[in-house]
Amino acid sequence: MASPNEIKKGVVLLHNNDPWVVTEFQHINPGKGAAFVRCRIKNVRTGNTLEQTYKVSESVTFVDVEHKTMQYLYHDDSGFHFMDPESYEQHSMREDQLGDSAKYLQDGMNVILSFYEGKPIAMSLPKKMTFKIVETEPATKGDTAGGNVTKEAKVEQGFTIRVPIFINQGEEVIVNTDTGEYVERA
Repeated sequence: MASPNEIKKGVVLLHNNDPWVVTEFQHINPGKGAAFVRCRIKNVRTGNTLEQTYKVSESVTFVDVEHKTMQYLYHDDSGFHFMDPESYEQHSMREDQLGDSAKYLQDGMNVILSFYEGKPIAMSLPKKMTFKIVETEPATKGDTAGGNVTKEAKVEQGFTIRVPIFINQGEEVIVNTDTGEYVERA
């Protein structure tokens, strides 16, 4: 038994006697009343998702999972494919298992996969990743009035992010993979 304060993205916990992986979480400490953890969890077996709230005074049971560093290989119709760099064993995950994290995958990058009963159930990315801007509008003189002015920029993986107005096409930027937000120039 553990405290809900230990809940974080990617952990597997027991809920109604089924293993559920945490896909999103938020620790909330209101001014009045007890603190709690609100999280979105996904059933490992069925793929169903639900919102669950745990009071800090409650206890939760974490399921033992194995974590392995795997290399991302490629994506096709059957899913995203990963390889164990030591044993060369390959595993695949469906897009619905990866969620938004799939858009950050780069060929050959190392990620951490969580395994439950020999099957991959969750993926952990590095907190910050570098991407090259392939398309964005050029800055226009006078657009900087008002402080934090941002614009859309498309990265080489095909998704768009909001970047400061001074970022130009061809530059590399660092993105927070938890929030999908620009952090700084690379």
